[in-house]
Amino acid sequence: MERYKLIKEVGDGTFGSVWRGINKQTGEVVAVKKMKKRYCSWEECINLREVKSLRKMNHPSIVKLKEVIRENDILYFVFEYMECNLYQLIKDKEKLFLEAQVRNWCFQVFQGLAHMHQRGYFHRDLKPENLLVSKGVIKIADFGLAREISSQPPYTEYVSTRWYRAPEVLLQTYIYGSKVDMWAMGAIMAELFTLRPLFPGSSESDEIYKICSVIGSPTEDSWADGLDLARAINYQFPQFAGVHMSVLIPSASDDAIDLITSLCSWDPCKRPSAAEALQHPFFQSCFYVPPSLRYGTAINRRPLSAGTKVSSEKQNTRRYAGALTNSKLVNNFPSPKMHASLSSGVQQKLDMANKMMSANKNEKSMNTRQPKYRPPGRKSPPTVNKGRAAVRANSDTVDEFANMAIGSRSMVRP
Repeated sequence: MERYKLIKEVGDGTFGSVWRGINKQTGEVVAVKKMKKRYCSWEECINLREVKSLRKMNHPSIVKLKEVIRENDILYFVFEYMECNLYQLIKDKEKLFLEAQVRNWCFQVFQGLAHMHQRGYFHRDLKPENLLVSKGVIKIADFGLAREISSQPPYTEYVSTRWYRAPEVLLQTYIYGSKVDMWAMGAIMAELFTLRPLFPGSSESDEIYKICSVIGSPTEDSWADGLDLARAINYQFPQFAGVHMSVLIPSASDDAIDLITSLCSWDPCKRPSAAEALQHPFFQSCFYVPPSLRYGTAINRRPLSAGTKVSSEKQNTRRYAGALTNSKLVNNFPSPKMHASLSSGVQQKLDMANKMMSANKNEKSMNTRQPKYRPPGRKSPPTVNKGRAAVRANSDTVDEFANMAIGSRSMVRP
């Protein structure tokens, strides 16, 4: 640790504390996690789940482990430094996030999850505190509870923070998988739209009560295995018809509501995988805009030649698609519509390119105008068998959400 200077403690958890530090040789700012437990051997250190899992994963949406140091039986993890976590942003936010910002963050997290699940791990402790943010980039962190998908059950009963814990885990099942991460992401997505938790239960039983009041009680058709789990522990679900997500999250689009609803399904088998979530219409625009034209990035105003323009756009498209764990996802959608605020700049570039192509008599094949994009039809609202009577029957739940001030976090986080 002589190469690093610890500057300030920025977090403290069950297993360790996190410090902002600096590399004395390079001046690079890093995050140093100091473990509370003593480790007497190096073998014990490298067999930790957090170390084993992060060594197998290298993805832009997963925090990078730079170095593992054992000194005087104290273990240190050196990570890349991120400015803050998502919980801090939500807590301090006064106005709602724009849907484009929610989409951008969630798209990055689902990319990281798809990579993680493909590598054979699931996180088990996804929550806003474990999603680190820096300059529009978001990364999954804290793999202390990560498990291998291929590992043999039984698994630990307690896995994630209660508000983001999947119902199968709340019902004490010992057999679960990566779909617990997808449930957590549904709850996190809803929280990004409303700035308040979707299922803020004060205990395990109250957590199930909160879930039932929002999505309705499970039935034989919606989750027969869950009813079996409840009977095994002599638990009886409270009876609710549920409330449509659009009532609780009025600022979200139909596509966002549809994705959140599918992620927060009782039955784990009915929740989309991370790769499937990336194909959802909610993320359609994320696949098409080149990186140089994305939200929050500067536009290169230097004129390009026709040949350079075509090749560079193809290169950008390939590079962005390559960040996905499944490159076939890009082929599932039609041509993109550029961001409205950038349309004039893009059109100027296209006009310039067309003029230059017209002047080149030896390349007549390049003299065609780019066809005007016609946007696809908006996805119709999801069909949910919840009538007006169901909404009225749960008016107390709706009122409770409506009366809560935006950004109110007065409740104690579990």
